Amino acid sequence: MKKLITSLTLAGLFTLAFTGCVASLGSGSKTTVNQPTVGQQLVDLQKARDSGAITPDEYQAQKARLLEKSR
Repeated sequence: MKKLITSLTLAGLFTLAFTGCVASLGSGSKTTVNQPTVGQQLVDLQKARDSGAITPDEYQAQKARLLEKSR
């Protein structure tokens, strides 16, 4: 009798464990990529200029390109 109860308990636990796994199959998570706003791109561009990563002329050219693209 003790073996039967143990077997039934284990079977129940496995059923509960795998039911959760099966239910989650196919429900996959979706990844969304947030594009930075024009404002954030301008801030990043200014930081690059201020740090010396780009020249003031490159800054102006990139800034004009971003603003033109946003219209």
